[in-house]
Amino acid sequence: MNGSPILTQMPKIGRSLERRTARDVIADKLMVLVATNMLHPGDELPGERELANVLHVSRETVRGAIQTLAARGIIEVSQGSRSRVANVDLSDVTVTIASPNAIDSYDLEAVHAARLHIELKVVGDAAENIDEDTLRKLESLLEAQRLGGGDAMRFLICDREFHVAIYRACGNPLLSDFVTDLYTYMMNYRRSAMSRPGAIDASYKDHSEIVAALARRDREAVVAAFRHHLMRIYETTKELLVEHGRAEKPTGKGEKTR
Repeated sequence: MNGSPILTQMPKIGRSLERRTARDVIADKLMVLVATNMLHPGDELPGERELANVLHVSRETVRGAIQTLAARGIIEVSQGSRSRVANVDLSDVTVTIASPNAIDSYDLEAVHAARLHIELKVVGDAAENIDEDTLRKLESLLEAQRLGGGDAMRFLICDREFHVAIYRACGNPLLSDFVTDLYTYMMNYRRSAMSRPGAIDASYKDHSEIVAALARRDREAVVAAFRHHLMRIYETTKELLVEHGRAEKPTGKGEKTR
């Protein structure tokens, strides 16, 4: 049995047996932001207070997570200045089920169709299963988005927490993980898209309508609001791919599916 691919390719089995601290969980969340290109090498991290507010943990937990990542060479910490993302490539890190490289190898049409097919089912289920604690978290994240101004990076950090909280409320952890992976698609382009004038305001408006529908437990309204939001993501990503000459030019797995 030594060297069995089943044992070596299923890291979540081992992880599920570990007692993980809040610091470990937050370190993983920050690492995912780097792995998915939401945070780039050289980017300054938001302050500890801001991160603690968005991630719903204490400043001490955030500080410990940053120290953990600094020890691994992912974050650079300097006395008297903001922590920065190190020049490190984490694109092969598994986010939930797949790595960003695996997701990005599919073309936009395939990913968009998958999101419409699966994500709308997930958020519809979330509308029926969401609890008050999650609704309060979403309201808090909306406020953090509102206060973030025009900073695309800060908005997207809140955005990921916002989406993942809704996905997890569906009650099916496998579907939640799968949709979270789809969410990471072409995140580098999403950050560029969110830097365009009016983009953050439009997404904030979408998010407000989604939370209002979730608070009413109105499945139909949640699905309609999310469909509108996904179409906005699709259109802006498509525009950027065309601008960069990448439209209809998938690689790897995306190529095999055509």
